[in-house]
Amino acid sequence: MYVEQFYETGISHSSYLLGGNNQCAIIDPQRDTDKYIKAAKAMGMKITHIIETHLHADFVSGHMDLAEKTGADIYAPKSARCKFKHIPLKEGNSFKIEHVKLEVLETPGHTPEHISYVVTDLSRGKSPACLFCGDTLFVGDVGRPDLFPGRAEELAGKLFNSLKKFNKLPGHVEVFPAHGAGSLCGRAMGAKRRSTIGYEKKYNKPFKMKSRKQLIKSLTTNMPPAPDHFSRCSEINRKGPKKLSKMNPLKKMSPEEFYKRSGSPGTIVLDGRDYDAFGGQHVPGSYHIDCGGKFSTFGGWVIPPNKRILLVANDKFHAETMALKLRRVGLDNIAGYLNGSMFEWSKNGLPAGHLRIASASEAYDMMNGKEKIVFLDVRAPGEYANMHIKGTVNIPAPDLRTDYRKLSKNDTILLSCTTGHRSSLGASILMQKGFEKLINVAGGINGLSALGKNLKCKSCKK
Repeated sequence: MYVEQFYETGISHSSYLLGGNNQCAIIDPQRDTDKYIKAAKAMGMKITHIIETHLHADFVSGHMDLAEKTGADIYAPKSARCKFKHIPLKEGNSFKIEHVKLEVLETPGHTPEHISYVVTDLSRGKSPACLFCGDTLFVGDVGRPDLFPGRAEELAGKLFNSLKKFNKLPGHVEVFPAHGAGSLCGRAMGAKRRSTIGYEKKYNKPFKMKSRKQLIKSLTTNMPPAPDHFSRCSEINRKGPKKLSKMNPLKKMSPEEFYKRSGSPGTIVLDGRDYDAFGGQHVPGSYHIDCGGKFSTFGGWVIPPNKRILLVANDKFHAETMALKLRRVGLDNIAGYLNGSMFEWSKNGLPAGHLRIASASEAYDMMNGKEKIVFLDVRAPGEYANMHIKGTVNIPAPDLRTDYRKLSKNDTILLSCTTGHRSSLGASILMQKGFEKLINVAGGINGLSALGKNLKCKSCKK
């Protein structure tokens, strides 16, 4: 038996190749599938099975594209009621890939239709070797049950039952989850990307809980916010996503065409360059999400899914990377990109917006200066609760789409996150709402902490 893990850092997602001698399966594939075909070819294997553990909420799956390219059958939970051609599975079902046997367990909790696969390498023995558990069990955590409105307690109770099934497995069984640290499908995943049942029994706090009531309470209080696309991707995956092969090539636009299109109703501009480049100059009214960060997650979170998207990138390759990352979260309506980026835009005399950027030392001086300011920390509530600067205000960057009303356009607002990425996103949203006196802190809280000074915003408005 052979297992190969593929990890996509932008969405903290793990997918897998599970193989025998000549055949293999791809488990929980991401939307861009060429990597799996190359890996299978390198191992001399044919992809014969495409296996889903559940209807993923945080990304659009690649099962349709992979089936088209390989002719492999898609296996998915029967209770998911998928609309595409597939082999439906429920508890008690089993199938083989040569000498590799997969047995199905129904493990709802993170989602209602979730299943997991217990794998046995029959060429070595009859004891299970590994578990592909999707988003039911993670390293150091379990799947969050609060993604379905009004069903959090019900699903947390079902998750308790699902974890009891895993508890019966031998301690040596390897655990292969679908996500790792950084994913919002859980609350506190470990940095390790695989584990064992025995290790998780010993160190995974929610997995160790003996009381159903205790687990339900733990998983229904103080959960991190869920991005907007979590409510959309599951249904896209159920219906069968549009195939990437059917999408139009990314269109190259001149500054004049881009300018004209950017002003059209139903169109937004998304800038994926570094935050310092965005601060220097950008297309007025554009969103900013640094492509080097959690671009897919925040794109799916804040970009309206019914809008046409125009991209500002460094070059064609950068634009294609942005488009791929957007499509991973179901944002397919990408009209094109600005040819020549902001350099050509400026040469054509077109208007530009600017965002002032302050170094950590400049921000520190402002925090202790005579002018009254608002220090806006745009990190998630859990991050803010763990450590923040006294006197600051916490509104997570995505929430500024509505919570900007809590702020005054007359105030000078200093924005910060951990490094400067999310605060630039937050500033771009506020600029769309008419805020002008905005300053992004380069390096964010990390930069301020590196100063080695006692951090307190003495100039912050009370």
